[in-house]
Amino acid sequence: MKVLLIQPPKRFWPYISADDNFLTPQWMPCLAASARAAGHTVATVDCAPLKMGWKSLAETIKRVDPDAVGVGENHAVYSHESIRALKLAKEICPGAKTIAGGSHFTNLIEDTLKNDFIDYIVCREGEESFVELLAAIPDGESAVGGVKGIAFRKDGRAVETPPRPLVGDLDSLPLPAYDLMPMHLYGTSKFLFSPGGATIHHSRGCVSNCRFCAWWRQMADVEQSEDGSVSLKPRWRTKSVEKTIAEIRVLAEKHNKRCLVFVDEYWNKDPEWSANFADALITENLGVEWFAFMRADAVIRDEKSGVFEKLARSGLVHVSIGVERVEQDELKGMGKPFYSENTAIECFGILKNKYPNIFRQGTFIVGVRHETPASMLAQADFARRLELDYPGFHPITPVPGTAFWSEAEAAGWIETRDFADYDWMTPIISSENMSRERIEELLIVLSKRFVSLKWFLKGITSKGVYKRKMYIWWLIVTIRVLFTSIRSFVWPFKTRVYAGLVKPPWYDD
Repeated sequence: MKVLLIQPPKRFWPYISADDNFLTPQWMPCLAASARAAGHTVATVDCAPLKMGWKSLAETIKRVDPDAVGVGENHAVYSHESIRALKLAKEICPGAKTIAGGSHFTNLIEDTLKNDFIDYIVCREGEESFVELLAAIPDGESAVGGVKGIAFRKDGRAVETPPRPLVGDLDSLPLPAYDLMPMHLYGTSKFLFSPGGATIHHSRGCVSNCRFCAWWRQMADVEQSEDGSVSLKPRWRTKSVEKTIAEIRVLAEKHNKRCLVFVDEYWNKDPEWSANFADALITENLGVEWFAFMRADAVIRDEKSGVFEKLARSGLVHVSIGVERVEQDELKGMGKPFYSENTAIECFGILKNKYPNIFRQGTFIVGVRHETPASMLAQADFARRLELDYPGFHPITPVPGTAFWSEAEAAGWIETRDFADYDWMTPIISSENMSRERIEELLIVLSKRFVSLKWFLKGITSKGVYKRKMYIWWLIVTIRVLFTSIRSFVWPFKTRVYAGLVKPPWYDD
C-alpha cells in the first residue's frame, strides 16, 4: 500500500516557532520504519519545518494519492488540526483509509469515530497494530476485526478490539526512518537546542500513575476483564544501550544533529542502564549534547552512586524536572507521594553546586482546586528558592483519559470542551477561590516574580556555552514577542500576549 503519514499545519506558542522548537515528531519516523519494513511504500509530511500550509498540504495529498493516511496526536490542543487533516485526506482521496493514532484519540474513541471520515483508530502503542491493520484492510471488515489494539465503526457504533500487548523487546523495532523526514530543517535555531536539535527516546512508559498525566496510560499494560472493563498498570521499558547508541550515531553522523532532546517520560529510571549509556557515549565520542526529563529522587540516587557524574561527562547539558507543587498534600493528591519539597531542594542543590553548567528547568502545576492567589504565588517563590534557570508554570488541564479528566467531568468543573484551548497555558477550570480569568492573569505575575536582572546576568555569564545560548534565546524571543505585540497595537504586558497559540504566517498557504 501507499501510506502517507501527516503532521498537519499547527499553531504554536508565542515563545516558540517552527524555526526554533518544532523538532522531530517521534511517532512519524517510528511508524514509518515499521510500515516500510513490512513492505509498504511510505511518505511523510511534517508541515511545520516545511512551512507547509493547508493549501499546500491538499496539493501534496493529491499528488501522493495514498491508499492509507495516518495522523497521530498525543496533545489535545492539536487534535482539531489532526481531525481536519484526516477530513481533508478523505475529501481528496475518498478511497483512502484514514487512520488516527495517539493518546488523544485512544482516550476519545466514541467522539473520534463520530467523524465519518475517520475509518480507524490505532490505540496505544502503534507500530504492530498499524502494520497489522494495513495488511488486513484489503481483506475486508472480518480481517480488520481480528486486529488487536484498534477501533472502528461497525453497524453505526464504535467497536474496540481486544488490547494489544506492548512490544516486549524495543530492540526488535527498526531504527526510526529519519531518512524519510526533513532532518535538515529540524533544530535550526542558533541558540535553542543548538547546534542541530533532534528528538530521540530510549524508553517508553513510566512506573507512576500521576492523576493529571496521559503519557503513562498510552504505554501501560492493559488488562481486560470478562465484562469488557479495562484496567491499566504502569510499565517502563527501554531499548538496549547498543540500540540507542546506534540511533544517536545515525542522527549525529548522517544528519549532523548534535543536540539531542530525549522525550522519555522517565529517562533516569534504571541507574545501571544510565551508567552503561554514559560509558558508551563517552567512548564513542560522537560530539553530542543532550537534554532529558528526569525524576528528582533518581537524580539524588544517581549522584550518590557516581552515575550522574558520568552522565554529565557524557554530554548532559539540560535537565527538566516536574516539581509540580511545593505542598506535600497537593503532590500526594496528584499521585506523586514520592516527591516532597526537600526532594526538589536537594536535587536542584546538587545541580547548582556541582554541575552549574547544566541548565536547570522545573515545571509547576497551578490553578488546582484549592488554589488561592497566595498559594499560586508560593510556587514562584519556591522556583526562586530552587534557583532554577527556567520555571514553567502551567494551569492544571483535564486531559482526556486521565483520572483528573474523569473527576473534573463528573464534578462539572470543565468550563470548555474546545480542545484548541488545552495548551497548558490557558486555564480550563476555575479553582474554588479563583476564576479561570484570574488564574490566567496571575500566570504572568508568576513569571515576573521569578525573572530579574540578577537572574539573567547570572545565566548570560555562565561558563556553560549551552546555558548561555538558552538565556540569549530567551532574551531574543522576549524582545520578539514584545515587538510583535506593540506592532499589533496590543499592550505588551497582557497575559494573552504570552498565552494561547498563534498561527504562523504560512498556516493557510
